Amino acid sequence: MGSSPSKAVRTLPKEKSSWAGSRTPFKQDSAQEIRRPRPLAFENKTDAVEADAKDPQFMSKLSQLGPVRVDHHMRSVRPADYVQQMYRSRLQSEVEALPSHSTQNRLLASSLSELLESRKTVKSQAELQALAGQYHIDVTKLDELAKFINTPSIDESTIVRSKNQDGEETLTMMASLSVFY
Repeated sequence: MGSSPSKAVRTLPKEKSSWAGSRTPFKQDSAQEIRRPRPLAFENKTDAVEADAKDPQFMSKLSQLGPVRVDHHMRSVRPADYVQQMYRSRLQSEVEALPSHSTQNRLLASSLSELLESRKTVKSQAELQALAGQYHIDVTKLDELAKFINTPSIDESTIVRSKNQDGEETLTMMASLSVFY
């Protein structure tokens, strides 16, 4: 396709044809007709064209609307301010999420799940205070939270192992919720 042997060679005629370079005779009269300027549109406007250009319905609708009212008390929107505020908000969230700078009583969902799971094994008030201190959360907030939210516990007696036709093992178990007051 791209190589030269597969392409057909184009040959040009060696002699000039009899009609090459010949032209039809030029008439002077036709040249003057072509060069004469054409009349512009406004030169030919008639009363019918003028009447058609006027739109009485459009003018009546415009007069019904009345003049445009501009509210000069509108606050201008500055996209740069919005973007800067969004950037500051995200930066603050990232700083608060850093492990070295943890905020009191704020946890990620995964940390909250770990905390609530660890709370189930606590036996004394001292252990509870130590656990709350480890996660930077107040004991009173932890107690309030535990009234409404808890992680599911697995009932060990309900664990069932089964294999399907492909030999894949599935594990099924019942969850039980412990309520602490």
